[in-house]
Amino acid sequence: MLRVAVIDDEEPVRTALRRLLRSAGLDVETHASGANFLEAAAKHPPDCVVLDLHMPGMGGIEVLRSLRALSLSMRVVVITAHEEAATRDQCLAAGAAAYLAKPLDDRLLLNAISAALAPAIQVRR
Repeated sequence: MLRVAVIDDEEPVRTALRRLLRSAGLDVETHASGANFLEAAAKHPPDCVVLDLHMPGMGGIEVLRSLRALSLSMRVVVITAHEEAATRDQCLAAGAAAYLAKPLDDRLLLNAISAALAPAIQVRR
């Protein structure tokens, strides 16, 4: 089963995303901070990450850069309540597969995750 990590500092968002992704047949783990996620990902990397951009402490762009620095090659879908073109460009340049604005459209998010997971699905066949 494909595993998706959700990283968001807001517990209600993590809960809602966990329910949505599980209903789509995905194995889901959640993390309240980027640092907590990076520690876990070093041991058991997920296939895809749904990453909040604005969090206290380590923000989403820092997490993206850390993933690349650690050579952890997982696809990342960035989510944010503060959509800005410059930030979107920065995230995509740092390796994000998609950049979505909150409030999230369920179908758009699932499509972005499906597209991000496509390489992992090909490898597992």
